[in-house]
Amino acid sequence: MIVCVCNNISDREIRQAVDLGISSVAELHKELGVGTMCGKCVSYAREVLHEHIDSKTTITEVRRVPQAA
Repeated sequence: MIVCVCNNISDREIRQAVDLGISSVAELHKELGVGTMCGKCVSYAREVLHEHIDSKTTITEVRRVPQAA
């Protein structure tokens, strides 16, 4: 789906940018041009960015908590 109509930037491109290390709307703005024209896309771009970052979160350690007797 197109997120930024002015610059023809899709949600897929935003997710790919996150996979390559982008982690903020400011970086999306600089690297892809998100929000550089009318700015109406910024809130949705932020949502796509954060959802994809959250989906990439992995568990690196599991700790057992002893149960009360």
